[in-house]
Amino acid sequence: MKRILLLEDDIALGETIQELLTDNKYMVDYAINGNDAIDFSYDNKYDLYIFDINVPDIDGLDILKSLRDADDSTPTIFISAMTDLKTVLKGFEVGGDDFVKKPFYPEELLVKVGLKLSTEEEKISFASITYFPKDERILKNGKDIYLTHVQLNLFKLFIKNTNRIIVKDELYECLEKPSENALRFHINRLKNSTGFNIKNIRGSGYILEKS
Repeated sequence: MKRILLLEDDIALGETIQELLTDNKYMVDYAINGNDAIDFSYDNKYDLYIFDINVPDIDGLDILKSLRDADDSTPTIFISAMTDLKTVLKGFEVGGDDFVKKPFYPEELLVKVGLKLSTEEEKISFASITYFPKDERILKNGKDIYLTHVQLNLFKLFIKNTNRIIVKDELYECLEKPSENALRFHINRLKNSTGFNIKNIRGSGYILEKS
């Protein structure tokens, strides 16, 4: 079950959103001020944040900025009556993924939540690495990393076959000019970039082991 942190100081609206999401099989923690939202985020792992902007204690923009500074890449939807362009742009600048302007139909938010979480499901996580196959984006501790074409081919092969010995002939198919030295070179570069625990199994091939 996907878990959502909802921050909304309008209790009537907040309870309506919480009920709607719960009825649609989401687990929802509900905060009415910035400090409570921060406490929830420290104590739990969420699949999505829904933050109002103008709330007591700490506003939603500052909360998300502090979370992003702490390498928290949880997708975030802002909901707010503050619809001026400056506020909207600030929301995206601090790391927001979407913006819903008040007033809105709760069902509108439900659709956006579903789209965001269905997109987020298309990912592979391993140790500090998160890989999004659709656009071949790779995050390490929430920050983008970039690999060469050959290293990306090796990366995809390893991350989709963890704890399986991959024979050299299969690995050679990822190289432009296959050789033992070239394979060692690119695997070492891949290990340095990702922190992967890739081991050479003598006489067999290589394996990416879970730490």
